[in-house]
Amino acid sequence: MIDVKFEDQGQLQLLDREEAEEEEDCFESIDKLISQGINAGDIKKLQDAGIYTCNGLMMHTKKSLTGIKGLSEAKVDKICEAAEKLVRKSVIRITTGSQALDELLGGGIETLSITEAFGEFRSGKTQLAHTLCVSTQLPIHMHGGNGKVAYIDTEGTFRPDRIVPIAERFGMDANAVLDNIIYARAYTYEHQYNLLLGLAAKMAEEPFRLLIVDSVIALFRVDFSGRGELAERQQKLAQMLSRLTKIAEEFNVAVYMTNQVIADPGGGMFISDPKKPAGGHVLAHASTIRLMLRKGKGEQRVCKIFDAPNLPEAEAVFQITPGGIMDAKD
Repeated sequence: MIDVKFEDQGQLQLLDREEAEEEEDCFESIDKLISQGINAGDIKKLQDAGIYTCNGLMMHTKKSLTGIKGLSEAKVDKICEAAEKLVRKSVIRITTGSQALDELLGGGIETLSITEAFGEFRSGKTQLAHTLCVSTQLPIHMHGGNGKVAYIDTEGTFRPDRIVPIAERFGMDANAVLDNIIYARAYTYEHQYNLLLGLAAKMAEEPFRLLIVDSVIALFRVDFSGRGELAERQQKLAQMLSRLTKIAEEFNVAVYMTNQVIADPGGGMFISDPKKPAGGHVLAHASTIRLMLRKGKGEQRVCKIFDAPNLPEAEAVFQITPGGIMDAKD
């Protein structure tokens, strides 16, 4: 039996590996701007202003940066250009375990963006989450992310015992893999938001590559009921999605969130599957890539690109196995 410590009181607890290996930085440190010809004194000014990463720098307006003493408009332009170059180079694609699904996604789940998967119960959303918990820890040259994983669970779906056969399939030590997964159960939408705040502090110190929220909408549907509370629900949901976007961009992590489907009364009788993702426009705008999962025959599942800025609308078939997501057998 693998001993996994669960933290249920809103505290994120890292399960430390006994001998943590030296891993690559999980986001581009502001110090790296020296390699782009930026003066060390100017970098020190940014650090004194509380800016430590290139991703964090890009979240400030040029106007606010020129407000830092000693940084002229010309200097700020040069710094921002250098930071963008560094950040663009740093996108990592993490394998899903299925070659067909990776090809559909242009190489895998991307860091610096939010991937949303929606579908009915047992369509493969959570099994993909468990597979990514392991594949994210693979080295970069094996299409992994060489980083740790944070899992925020709103429905009690995370199972440590499901990680074991997946780790074995990838030739990894299951105990070490579990040690690199931070797990927290969220019980209310406020608790979920507070966990994200605590997580940002952890990510500033340790090399994370993936954040899973399974499922993103469940607690909002419980805590806000009826049309009267819809506006407030959407406002709070927008705040949380904004926080997820910030985490993805600042710490160069991939955010993978699952979503539920609701009946679409406007779908009409001629549409074969009149269901749509929950969360409305607020959630649609926050997700970079939206994937629709549905059951195929037996253990096969079908993934369709529902919305993505740089990917064609297409489908891939994969299979669910105890060892995680794999290519479908014909």
